[in-house]
Order: sequence, then structure tokens, then C-alpha cells
Amino acid sequence: MRTIDDLQVTGHRVLVRSDLNVPLDHSKGAPRITDDGRVRASVPTIQALLDRNAKVIVCSHLGRPKGAPEEKYSLAPVAERLAELLGIPVAFAGDGGGDIAGDRAREVVGQLAEGQVALLENLRFHPGETSKDTVARATFADELSALAEFYVGDAFGAVHRAHASVSEVPKRLPHAAGRLVLTELEVLRALTAAPARPYAVVLGGSKVSDKLGVIRALLPKVDALLVGGGMCFTFLAALGHPVGASLLESEMIDTCKDLLAEAGDRLVLPTDVVVADRFAADAETAVVAADAIPDGWLGLDIGPASTAAFARVAAGAATIFWNGPMGVFEFAPFAEGTRGVAEAVAAGGGFSVVGGGDSAAAVRTLGIPEDDFSHISTGGGASLEYLEGKTLPGLAALDV
Repeated sequence: MRTIDDLQVTGHRVLVRSDLNVPLDHSKGAPRITDDGRVRASVPTIQALLDRNAKVIVCSHLGRPKGAPEEKYSLAPVAERLAELLGIPVAFAGDGGGDIAGDRAREVVGQLAEGQVALLENLRFHPGETSKDTVARATFADELSALAEFYVGDAFGAVHRAHASVSEVPKRLPHAAGRLVLTELEVLRALTAAPARPYAVVLGGSKVSDKLGVIRALLPKVDALLVGGGMCFTFLAALGHPVGASLLESEMIDTCKDLLAEAGDRLVLPTDVVVADRFAADAETAVVAADAIPDGWLGLDIGPASTAAFARVAAGAATIFWNGPMGVFEFAPFAEGTRGVAEAVAAGGGFSVVGGGDSAAAVRTLGIPEDDFSHISTGGGASLEYLEGKTLPGLAALDV
């Protein structure tokens, strides 16, 4: 892949596809960013281009609007935060409508001087960004491309999406990979090429079906694969254990049986779980053996013995990849499994990678220092698909 150092950008307009998809809190008047990790991660590439006197046009999606403007998904608050981080004004090209690359954007971009930056409104306000119709995507890509002379792909969290701004615009402009994408790829290649051993993977999250591809891809390569979160209950059911009212994918039980048979003792399940009589922060809770979940109760976290066992594996790993919380960490009674695993991953002396998404959110929510990890990915879904060996459209578009 070409890097931004390979592009002669001085005095030219550069469209940077960043991933500024951050959580917003609308409960107290003006929307407030609750986790600016992705905004901070976008800064090195943008700053490097500004330092070379480019005219930088940043674009991103936020949330999942349905191809039309929704005020709660506006990138206006992100423009303010980006300006704070860069230390210079960020011209916001939003006009409250869905004409993302239209008159307002052309006006704002046309006024940029060297070393200045603008942010377009949410790309997903335009139906062409995510359309399955190739003509619609191409038309929107033409509009975006007309704003710039170069393209830089830096939205690692979106490279697994065949969206107009991710996989179509690079076909139309001289392009390169941004700093963030290159860093993410370097880390993922370290996990797949020749990881130092012991190599442990901790997977959480809700569904086995969401992680099945990465489980199958990683099982032959790891020394231990630890399973927590809601997905562990389908594995426990595959062992014949009662799981009460816990999350269960019945159609995946046979698949889990096959995986357990294949993996042997390399696939590690919780031995105890924290159960609740209902899904609520103030529910009645108990710690029970993993094979003794009462009828009507649901498992919402791995138990203390399992947390300690998982932590021991994490602490002894030379390479560890963690993706997915161990429980419903947003509720204090069910956060200790995730906290214990996260702290062990952070404290271990090995190469530690947090696979984005809810795992990265948990690190910040629980107040664990980010610098204690070797790398925190900005793209959970993209990381998993890369580790599965899938072709990612956004990377393929840059690799030419």
C-alpha cells in the first residue's frame, strides 16, 4: 500500500475517510461525546497532512441513520472535538440536509487554505453511501471524489464495508493508506504471522454465530481460547448443562459440540457464572457453578473462579488477543469478569491487543489505562474479519 508520504499533497485537497463513529449522550441538552477514542485515533493522519500544507477534507459516518438526515446523528459535535484536538478551527460542511457533497460542501472546501481542515456531514445521511445498488454507490462516490484531488483511507473500523466512501472513492483518486490503518494492519499481521507463544485469545460478546468464523480460524493457531460473555451459554448447553433463561442459540449447539471436540482442552469455558433473576442493574444475583444455573435465572457474567482462571492464562501469555466483554459490564454487578480479564491482559508482560468495539469501550468505562495495552483497535468487526482471513473491501481498494 502507498502511504501518505508517497503522495505530493502540498497545496492540494485531500479527502480523508476517518472513523469518527463515536457514542453520543443526548440526555442533557446538547449532545456530548462519551468516548472520543476514535476521534483521537484519527488525529495523527490528519495532522500529518496538515503539516504538509494539504487542504484536508475529513469524512465519516456516525451511527446508523437510514440514508436520510437525523439530527441525533449529526457530526457537528465531532467537529468541535476534532478542532480541540487539532488546536485549529474545523469548518463544518453540514447544512442539516442530506446533500453531503453538494453546494454547501463545495463552498466550504473551496474556501480552505493550505493547512486548513473541513469535516463533511454524516456520510450515511446520503442513501448512496451504503446502498446495495452499484450505480447509486458509484454516483455518490463521484460526488465525493469531485471534492478532492487525493484520497486517504484511514477508517479501519469501516474497511470491512463495501460502502461508497470506503471502497469506491479510492478507484477514482490517487490514494494511500493512513497512519491508523497501517498501524492496525501491522498489529493484526503480528497476530497471524508468527505470534510469540503461549498465544491466548479471549472471546466474549453475545452470540456464537457472530464469532464462529474467527473461532474456526484461530483454534488451530492458539494455545488457549477462552470463551465468556453471552456466547458461553451455548457452549455450556452443548455440554448438556442447564442454562436457565440465559442467552442461547439453539441452532448453534451442534456446532459448539464439534468445536469442543476439535479443540480439546484448548477451548476453555467458565466454571462458575454470576446469575440474575432478571436483566437489570438492581436484580437479585448469585454465583453458581456453570453446570447448575437455576431455571428462570440468566447468566450475566463469568464468576470469580472463572475470572481468576482466565486472568492466570492472560497473565502467562506472550501474545493475547481479547475481543468481547465477559458480561454485561454496563451494570456494576456484572462488570467484574470483564474488569478482571482486562486488568490481567493489561498487566501481563506479553503483546496485548484489544479487539475494538465493546472491549475498547469497556477499557475506558472501567477506567483501565489505555497505555497498559500494546494496542487497542478501533475496529472490532474489521479485526475479526481480518483474522478470519476474509478480504476486506476497504483494504483491497487501497492495495493497488
